[in-house]
Amino acid sequence: MINLSQRSFKKLLIALAIYLTSLFAANTLGLKIMPFLFGSHLSVAVFSFPVVFLMTDVIGEVYGKKIAKLFVLAGFISTALFIAYSLLSLAMPWSVDGEWVREGYNQIFGISARIAVASLVAFLIAEYQDVLSFFFFREKLKIKLFWLRSLLSNIWSQFLDSTIFMVIAFAGVYPTDTLISIIITWWLYKVAMGALYTPLSYAGIRLLQDKKKQTPTI
Repeated sequence: MINLSQRSFKKLLIALAIYLTSLFAANTLGLKIMPFLFGSHLSVAVFSFPVVFLMTDVIGEVYGKKIAKLFVLAGFISTALFIAYSLLSLAMPWSVDGEWVREGYNQIFGISARIAVASLVAFLIAEYQDVLSFFFFREKLKIKLFWLRSLLSNIWSQFLDSTIFMVIAFAGVYPTDTLISIIITWWLYKVAMGALYTPLSYAGIRLLQDKKKQTPTI
């Protein structure tokens, strides 16, 4: 078991809060899409979801693989519990005084079982793969070039996340050509945002590390 000072423990809890908040933001706010280049569309989750994958890289860099996997497990349990609460809330009867918000509430939180399963399966597989691939490249590069290790692991894990989610949630709903187009576009957007967030990853590592420890080699 890793030994943490009180200060480091507080930092870890704050990092977990950022991780879970970014995950919930992506899963809920991501319903909104905005216009993008060449007539395409982009979910607003592109701002928060890359933080989820980058955070496990940062945590893994500072605290190791076991703590990074613990973050993934916490995210999975939290998401599953949130979905269960949502379904329970939707099943409960409405009071007459609350009918005015019923349609909007049900539309926002009425996640179908198929999409819920797609979200959980994609998250669990992609996040664990992100951790494993990050440490694979970490071993090969001898703890050097954090930005490259993070980028390579995110290219792979984000592809898995986009593909698994879209196939489980929308196979048979959209034509195959359209589905492939959505997967590729969404994957590239997330990877690009993750690359733009790289300076924040270095800032996070410096904040989490003890002063005596060295920061990763650029």
